[in-house]
Amino acid sequence: MNAIGIDVSEGKSTVTIRSPGGVVLMPPRDIPLTRSAINTLIEQIKRLDDETKAYMEHTGRYYEPIASCLSDAGIFVNAVNPILIRDFGDDSLRTPKTDKVDSKKISRYALDRWAKLKQYRNMDKTRNQIKTINRQFSFYTD
Repeated sequence: MNAIGIDVSEGKSTVTIRSPGGVVLMPPRDIPLTRSAINTLIEQIKRLDDETKAYMEHTGRYYEPIASCLSDAGIFVNAVNPILIRDFGDDSLRTPKTDKVDSKKISRYALDRWAKLKQYRNMDKTRNQIKTINRQFSFYTD
């Protein structure tokens, strides 16, 4: 089994791929949120042996494009509440906060919770449009 930890930001995602036993198949790497970069990542994921699942924090709407692309490509995706990742044990007295550290932590969390997490489902278009309109309305009324 392979766990993909994705720390999503506005313009890029930091991705780490691990398997059990602390084996790092891909050290943390920044992936720009462009269609070609995501397609390259999908190709790399599909070349992996064994079952592979991708995990990311659902932060705002930044995670939606990469989650949708991976899900549409047939890759198991789970969007996790950031509080669960934050509270997941580090086994360290120091807790540096970088995208690379976060992607590693998300991949460790994924391996630990492998069987418990549910697959991400794309929102239907109507719900997505309603959420967008609601956010725009809130923005303009503020």
